[in-house]
Amino acid sequence: MEFSSKLLENAVYEMSQLPGIGRRTALRLVLHLLRQPDDQTHRLSAALGNLRDQIRFCVNCHNISDTERCEICASPKRDEEVICVVEDIRDVLAIENTGQYQGHYHVLGGKISPIEGIGPQDLNIESLITKARQGKISELIFALSSTMEGDTTNFYIFKQLEGLSFKTSTIARGIAVGDELEYADEVTLGRSILNRIPYEKSLRPS
Repeated sequence: MEFSSKLLENAVYEMSQLPGIGRRTALRLVLHLLRQPDDQTHRLSAALGNLRDQIRFCVNCHNISDTERCEICASPKRDEEVICVVEDIRDVLAIENTGQYQGHYHVLGGKISPIEGIGPQDLNIESLITKARQGKISELIFALSSTMEGDTTNFYIFKQLEGLSFKTSTIARGIAVGDELEYADEVTLGRSILNRIPYEKSLRPS
């Protein structure tokens, strides 16, 4: 793809680095921005700059936040003894959209995946174990996707927590095996949260 402007070429290149955005789509987006009023493009640029420079992670659950503690952890209406373990912010948003969950979250920041070189030490697992050992949890809900990596991560955490006296559960398999939570419809996901089952019953026979 030949460009008549180096500025245009650079903008298209940077836009095409986003997930799911090829060079043709990036070109359409950049040309669209050029047709918009100056202040709209500047607002987008400022919003992205502020996101990169000012975003924080909640000290309690590792959710993306504007403040030290996210709005969910800071809310007195939420049950802080019930913790839902999720992979990332997209899963928090998906579950929140169901309106069926009133506990706290713990965002791992990924899943254990030896193929990708991601081990337990690369995730926010140790802080979850510490919280559990401090006796601050009455129920831990595993809400990772039902993939091999998700199941491996669930099982690793479960084994680390053996001997502690609180309930462990997992969302019901209304979510198809292999599906990611963010793509589940709200009704199905909400029912999976409400109809969660003891984690031990979810273990597949060896």
